[in-house]
Amino acid sequence: MNNKNYFFDTYAIIEIIKGNENYNHLCDWNIITSLMNLAEVYYALLLIYNKETVDNLLKNFNFEFLEINPQIAKESAIFRHKNKNLKMSYIDCVGYILALNNGLLFLTGDKAFERFENVEFIKA
Repeated sequence: MNNKNYFFDTYAIIEIIKGNENYNHLCDWNIITSLMNLAEVYYALLLIYNKETVDNLLKNFNFEFLEINPQIAKESAIFRHKNKNLKMSYIDCVGYILALNNGLLFLTGDKAFERFENVEFIKA
């Protein structure tokens, strides 16, 4: 059982797939994320690999997807607007708000989130 529960952002998932040693302790965990993060991961991997390889890479992970409801969408937009100078992606803002609303730590290596509460920052 995990000591902490994380929401995995796109950056974290890609680093795990790349085999980044800083993320090794998380490789066997359930990956709690959103379908939008999965879409972003899938696209990023398609830039490097063919579809069959991407499918094979992802089939080994146990994903759990959190729902993006209208309230999450609104809170995410407000959060992004308040921090527009940081140029955060909308998907990352949604993930951060999902983490907050579900009692999860937001796992990322994105510097834009480094100073925020409820963030586990692991750089590549």
